[in-house]
Amino acid sequence: MLVLLSASRGAARAGLGRAAGVRLQSSAAGRLAVLGATYPTDGWTNTTAAILDKTGRGLLHQPSHPLAILKDLIFREFPGYAHYDSLEPVVTAQQNFDSLGFAPDHPGRAKTDTYYINRDTLLRTHTSAHQLQLLAAGARRDGALLALAKNGSAAPGNERFLVAADVYRRDEIDASHYPAFHQVEGVCTFARSEIRDLLRRANGSASAAAAAADSGVEAASTAAALSDATVIGAGNPIQPEHAAEEAVFLAEHMKRTMNRMVVGILAKAVDAQKTSGEDPAGGFPVRWIDAQFPFTSPSWEMEVQFQGEWLEICGCGVMKQFILNDAGMPDRVGWAFGFGLERLAMLLFGIRDIRLFWSSDPRFTAQFSPGRINTFRQFSRHPPCTKDVSFWLPAAGAFHENDLMDLVREAAGDLVEGVRLVDSFTHPKSGRVSQCYRIDYRSMDRTVTNDEINAIQERVRDSMVRRLGVELR
Repeated sequence: MLVLLSASRGAARAGLGRAAGVRLQSSAAGRLAVLGATYPTDGWTNTTAAILDKTGRGLLHQPSHPLAILKDLIFREFPGYAHYDSLEPVVTAQQNFDSLGFAPDHPGRAKTDTYYINRDTLLRTHTSAHQLQLLAAGARRDGALLALAKNGSAAPGNERFLVAADVYRRDEIDASHYPAFHQVEGVCTFARSEIRDLLRRANGSASAAAAAADSGVEAASTAAALSDATVIGAGNPIQPEHAAEEAVFLAEHMKRTMNRMVVGILAKAVDAQKTSGEDPAGGFPVRWIDAQFPFTSPSWEMEVQFQGEWLEICGCGVMKQFILNDAGMPDRVGWAFGFGLERLAMLLFGIRDIRLFWSSDPRFTAQFSPGRINTFRQFSRHPPCTKDVSFWLPAAGAFHENDLMDLVREAAGDLVEGVRLVDSFTHPKSGRVSQCYRIDYRSMDRTVTNDEINAIQERVRDSMVRRLGVELR
């Protein structure tokens, strides 16, 4: 649930698991092949070969991969939840957006933000795309889907579950952003009668903390650098379908659960740094801030300070009641969260470049072992090669930065380290807008040559003219 799908075959297959390692095979005119299935293309199709090549890589199923190690660590923190990690990434627009209450004009639906296979089918942008699907499967006892849980007996009706999966978004290019990444989704529901009983024992809504503790969730260590000045109010409201005491209990239960898990993970990161001889310099401060999502209210984000910046690692909140109603669970209420695994893994293992998670370089892969937390030792950095590209924007104003990011990544793959706007001005007479972007090229495992980068840069420039309609300067 972090923010931030009706090809008939795609809808029927959405979420059904497939063995890791099945990759994009081929595409024919008017068709796109993804993980052994083919889909018709249309005017919405914008999924590139570079992105499709990431599907089926199965990083979460490689026991020695840092993302798989972190996933297993989180799964162990939630023994009473059903665990899913083999749901396919192709979903319908209904799953990814409509079922979660995204407005028709929500920016997340835009082609500039989402990788579409066709108008009705896409690569999921978040693990929340499976919320309604898994809740409904639990309510109707859908054996085929429930059987995909690694430990279905823990929550046989999917009253509580985790989903770990790869997700895809068109995004900027820098050391902490990548268009293919991984999330863990958590959903926890309660029967309304169960909450009433807990609150009764704890003497009402004023004792929501006591009721949450009585439900088995301990508070996080007070030694953690954790701050929360958020309040539930008009700007972050309780849903009209919920009694105030229900919402307060759910928020308290969720925050205690998140605090305990995140503080525990960050404590392991600090310990790993100390073991490697590094000074953790006060650890990793954590803060709660108010947020808004189409599918939760009230809503929050957790942020962690890393390399001097506050990074969002989690979006969460009280689930919109219509989702549970649509799933056939009107007598239950719940909360949900979504974690970005790469952001947490960068903290936990001391990995400073998000591209490394996709690397097969043995200097990276050989440093990790199943179940072991250790600080990544940087191998020698190869020199960068920087190129600027200046251009006039199209007169129609149709340029979008994410289109440029995709174009550069398609041409350079993981040789591109960063793309950033360095200059923009408007001509005082013509009113035309000129921009200059700086592209940093750097290989993670070898020294690149100027001739090699010049050839890539020329492909980028040519593609910008043909596909983005810009005029080079």
